[in-house]
Amino acid sequence: MAGAPARARSDYDYLIKLLLIGDSGVGKSCLLLRFSDDTFTTSFITTIGIDFKIRTLEIDGKRIKLQIWDTAGQERFRTITTAYYRGAMGILLVYDVTDESSFNNIRNWMRNIEQHASDSVNKILVGNKADMDESKRVVFFFLCTLFTFLTMFAYIS
Repeated sequence: MAGAPARARSDYDYLIKLLLIGDSGVGKSCLLLRFSDDTFTTSFITTIGIDFKIRTLEIDGKRIKLQIWDTAGQERFRTITTAYYRGAMGILLVYDVTDESSFNNIRNWMRNIEQHASDSVNKILVGNKADMDESKRVVFFFLCTLFTFLTMFAYIS
């Protein structure tokens, strides 16, 4: 299990910092709310700067405290959000399967990871909005599979 053991803490055994990155509007905040609070909303409210949630899980008898940081996707917040790459143990790079430009921008996000995160950070590519009507999908599974093979990312949709 990744993460440093907690010292002098009784409420968790491990603390793991995760970062959600990707273009504006790909659904990072919705993913965070669904995972942390089990809620979902179709309304779109832009994240200003950065937001975070905490969720504690029990895995194999160990309490894992997840700090999940939701970054703003707009260019004007990039200088603020890059500081949050430091110390991240995992980065979820999110794109919208119905928005080809969000997939094409993955290269830019990867450069940010290379510049600002540790070399050992775990990376997962997340294809979001896969529940949308199939006719709206513009990024297909085979393309994501090829990308993840070439970049050593993990992939979920």
